[in-house]
Amino acid sequence: MNELLLEIWTSVRRNKLRTFLTGFSVAWGIFMLVILLGSGNGLKNGVTANFGTYAVNSISLYGGWTSKPYKGYQKNRRIRMRNSDLEILRTEFPEIEEVAANAWFQTQTVTCGSEFTKAWLRGSLPQTGRIEGINLSAGRFIDEADIREYRKTIVIDEPMRRLFFGEEDPLGRQVRVGSSVFTIVGVQKGDAQRSNSSCYIPLTTGQLLYEANSPEVNNIIFTVQNIRTDQQMKEFEQRVLQRMAAEHDFAPDDESAIWLNNTMENYKNIMVVFAGINLFVWIIGLGTLLAGIVGVSNIMLVTITERTTEFGIRKALGARPSSIIRLILTESVAITAAFGYIGMVLGVATMELVNRYIVEPQGATEGPSIFLNPTLDLSVAVSATVVLVVAGLIAGYVPAYRAAQLKTIDALRYNK
Repeated sequence: MNELLLEIWTSVRRNKLRTFLTGFSVAWGIFMLVILLGSGNGLKNGVTANFGTYAVNSISLYGGWTSKPYKGYQKNRRIRMRNSDLEILRTEFPEIEEVAANAWFQTQTVTCGSEFTKAWLRGSLPQTGRIEGINLSAGRFIDEADIREYRKTIVIDEPMRRLFFGEEDPLGRQVRVGSSVFTIVGVQKGDAQRSNSSCYIPLTTGQLLYEANSPEVNNIIFTVQNIRTDQQMKEFEQRVLQRMAAEHDFAPDDESAIWLNNTMENYKNIMVVFAGINLFVWIIGLGTLLAGIVGVSNIMLVTITERTTEFGIRKALGARPSSIIRLILTESVAITAAFGYIGMVLGVATMELVNRYIVEPQGATEGPSIFLNPTLDLSVAVSATVVLVVAGLIAGYVPAYRAAQLKTIDALRYNK
């Protein structure tokens, strides 16, 4: 093995510039492949991060407007979801796991001491926090006791906490919302630099105080289970909409009466898009790498031409064709792997620098992201390494086979 590596080193030293230029094309090809894969990964991470801890197996229902007359009702009638719809979904559909609802109330003035601000109030159920993956930096979310006892509890956000309390602990403190006093039980994580505040209060409390105890809600959100195929999901959605049509007296085929948003379908569609992007990146990257492979193959053909007499002597001394093939393939793989590894390391280092000095500082605000963590995981690095080895074998196979087919007498008589 040492003799084999020594022969390869001697061959490379004999043609330094040619080997470097050829190897550079391989390094550039794998470098671009890594950059493209890292960028695609960063785009995927950024988009999927916007789902956060939001349950991807969730479905949301929003009231709309009817587009058809039905049972004496005229079209363009407003359909509003109600508290009673929650019980219907919870009891009549075994596929539904958890059910939550939200209602948005008018903007209220929130006051604490001499400070005040405007805030959106959102009445929610406890399940909302789990389904939507609401992250808290302190305290808790709305619980069942808050709902059952109509408690005046509130979950504030970071801008309000910063305005009213600075770095002090706000839990247990009170704020005035309109004419009512609420006790702070939690703080939602988020961008402390936002100008608009949004707070959560118990749904029942909000309906009683701000909607004259109206049972209407803006949306219903629920998670599903044991639905494994697209056909099953489609049939389930149709059953839900038909049941809501019967409850709210609109035509079963009126698609604008209630809007249904399936997070799972959105997530699957995004994953399909990124699978296509990933395939496209590999095709472009491998195409770039192919240019380097052709260069390595050419240099090996030139090497064989220059060493034809040497191979003839080897054969005359009893060397088998397999030993010559092994020599050429090893040299091809060595050149490809060495320069390819350099390109891969530079590519990974570049993406790490981009992540550390460009992407991470921009993501410090915790807002919606498009590009996040454009680094490569172990599986991609292993795949790139396999690509390097295979590329070296492909580049050296034709020259190796040609060298092995040389006739001993013709090789000895060869004159450069």
